[in-house]
Amino acid sequence: MAVRWYSIVVDCTDVAAQARWWAEALDWRVVYESEDEFVIVPPRALVENHQVPLDEQGPGLVFVTVPDDKTVKNRLHIDLAPGPDDDQAAEVARLEALGATRVNVGQDESQVTWVVMADPEGNEFCVLSPRG
Repeated sequence: MAVRWYSIVVDCTDVAAQARWWAEALDWRVVYESEDEFVIVPPRALVENHQVPLDEQGPGLVFVTVPDDKTVKNRLHIDLAPGPDDDQAAEVARLEALGATRVNVGQDESQVTWVVMADPEGNEFCVLSPRG
């Protein structure tokens, strides 16, 4: 039996705000919401008649309530990549307009091709150079 990557769980203090922020940042859809849990998925996961094979639907993001604020650098983070003809700087600016901030986790910005950012609750993620 094979397993598939089903979801990434993000601990947060405001599940609704975090889920909605990431849904807007990724252009994904909220598919489940409760007081202490929200789930977002890519639009391809919602194709009717199961036209997208199960192993190609990709993982969702699950946001769950935790009582503590984030205090240290994430040990796992998400990498976002603009398309091959898109502009990394424009995408960084769009995410900043949504409420993300640039952060330094030790990278030498003159030596790397990615931008390290944090979502509104401080969870780090990277915006890579354009990729196919």
